[in-house]
Formats: sequence, structure tokens, C-alpha cells
Amino acid sequence: MSMVDFNRAPVVGSEIKYIEKLINSKNKLCGDGYYGNLCQEWFEKRLLKSKALMTPSCTSSLELAALLIDIKEGDEVILPSFTFVSTANAFVLRGAKLKFVDIDPKTQNIDSKLIEASITLKTKAIVPVHYAGVSCEMDEINEIAKENKIFVIEDAAQGVMSKYKGQSLGGLGHMGAFSFHETKNYTSAGEGGLLCVNDSTFMERAEIIREKGTNRSQFFRGVVDKYSWVDIGSSYLPSDVQCAYLWAQLEVADQINERRLHIWNTYHSTFESLEGKITRPFIPKECEHNAHMYYILCKDLEQRTSLIEFLKANQIQSAFHYVPLHSSKAGRKFGEFVGQDQFTSDHSERLLRLPLFYNLSDLDVNKVIDCVMQFYK
Repeated sequence: MSMVDFNRAPVVGSEIKYIEKLINSKNKLCGDGYYGNLCQEWFEKRLLKSKALMTPSCTSSLELAALLIDIKEGDEVILPSFTFVSTANAFVLRGAKLKFVDIDPKTQNIDSKLIEASITLKTKAIVPVHYAGVSCEMDEINEIAKENKIFVIEDAAQGVMSKYKGQSLGGLGHMGAFSFHETKNYTSAGEGGLLCVNDSTFMERAEIIREKGTNRSQFFRGVVDKYSWVDIGSSYLPSDVQCAYLWAQLEVADQINERRLHIWNTYHSTFESLEGKITRPFIPKECEHNAHMYYILCKDLEQRTSLIEFLKANQIQSAFHYVPLHSSKAGRKFGEFVGQDQFTSDHSERLLRLPLFYNLSDLDVNKVIDCVMQFYK
């Protein structure tokens, strides 16, 4: 009996063709090449209507955003504790103190109603994380930020193709960061990211910092006659080989999205009969999600552990998710939890993710469903 993997990077079949075409052409292999520009144009035209900059990872995108808003020692950044460490590291690297806020128990996103109590005169930014590709309450968050003159940096690592009130995630704050890691809906050969720059005041400097602090992009556009070092910066460009891999998937982005939604909806409709024994994901009416993951909330840690073991015994991989950052050694050193931890730690111990990826077969989906149903009998 073969194992049902928890995740596999999506493969659509044309990735190798584009990589070979690139290698055999006279196009450059480094950043901002033929395929990199195609990917950026796709996001700008199709989703964002703002500036899109390919990066080596979502981590790099968040670091670039932290540089752009000039995070300094002593600044404070508000974020959920239930997130990946990159969300925090990008700002800690610049000297910021983290203010962790509890999650909304329905969506696992930062509870927007608790943000205002975390704001001080030192607050520089709010970093909403769109968990499972389901949007945070962005209208409320943006209004709070506007009133307090602070920045909003969306961590939309899981949010490609998701929307809030008809607008694409990543395009709702001052900036937004996407991930193309192999665990995401679309990948650029295992790693990769993109920074969405939605505030025009940051667009020119974003190019400069991304190009090691030089005005090289302006030079190639003919704006300056030579390029030189003009600002701080680093190397935040992915190779064009990565972008060629991603381009193959963006060409069939709707197909990938529809397949994932089909799997998600199959899980969701079937598990309706288990409500009361588990809690299923909740999608607010103003949100259009991308089926990034399907999770259930078990009754408690003991039940989740038993279910993981039962699935494993039946050759099915499953996974829990984040250990809350505020409970970690570095989290205690670089930040603090504001208010009561009512849901973050509790849901961290109860949440279980089931297999969901583009190439997952219907046969394997049904196998997962049968095992979960059998466990709860």
C-alpha cells in the first residue's frame, strides 16, 4: 500500500521545457530575465494592479519591506503569534520589538479587534498573516493603521489567487509578500517569493534596495546613463531558472486553483457530518480563498495525536502547524504577547492539516476521507 503524501510540489508538465528553452537561449540566467519579467507582468496585470518584484523567497520579500519602511531599533511591530518565524525575523533583524496578538478562533487570523490595544507611540507596522489563504479583516486593519499612521505589510505567503471583497491579497496593504516555496499552491522550483509594492512612494527605492543598493534597474530602462551604489541594499533577485519553472504554473493558474478547490470542497462537504466532533474551516462571506490547505480542529491535543497515528498506520501523512512564536525562546526574547492567549496556543495544539496538493488523486482523497470518518466512528 503506497503512502499518501501530505504535500508534493505542483507539477504541470511544461516546467522542464521552459527551463531547457532558457538554458539553450541567449537570455540571461540571473535575476530580472525573460521569465522573471513575464512572472512580474502576470501579477501586475492579473492580480495586483501595482508593482510586483520577484524575490528568492517570501522571507526576502518581508526583509525588503522592513528595509523600505525603515524599521529601526526600538520600533514595534504587531503580528499574530500563530505564524511562521519569517514573519517575525524580517523585523527583528532590523531591531524591532514584536507585539503578539491573539487569533480569531474562526479563521486563525490575527483578531483585528485586539490590534488597537497593542499600539503604542513606538508602533511602526501591523503584519496581518492571511492564514490558509483566507483574508484577515483588511478594512478594519487598514482603518486602524491609517488613524495611527502606521504601515500595513501583508504576509500573503499562502494567499496567491485569494481575494478580499474582490481585491487580491497582497495588494491591500502598503506592501504584500507572496511565497513560492514547494509547499505553496505555485512554486518556483522549490523556493521563491514576490513583493507587491502598492504605495507609489516605495516603488523606486524597492528596485534599488533589491538590486544591492544600486540604480541598475533605472540604467536598463535608460533613465540614467550609468548605474552606481546609491542606497543600502542586498541581493533580492531569484534566478531566471526559478522563474521559468514558476511561469509554467502561472500559465495554468486557474487550472491549479480549480483542482485544489475541488479537493478542499470534497473534504469540506463530507466532514460536515462530523461537526460537533471536529471544527471545520470557516470562510467569511467577503473572502474568496485559494484552498491553500484543509485543516480540522480536533477536540484536544490527545485526540489530534491519536488521529495522526491512526492516519500514519493507514499510510497517510498529516501534519500539525505552527508552534506559537511567543512560547519559543526567541519569541520571549524579541517580543511579548499582548492581552490574553485565549485561542493561539489552544488551536495550535488542536489543528491538523490533511493532504492537499495539485497532483493529489481523487483515489487518495477518498482514502483520506474514509480513514478520518473511520477514526471518528
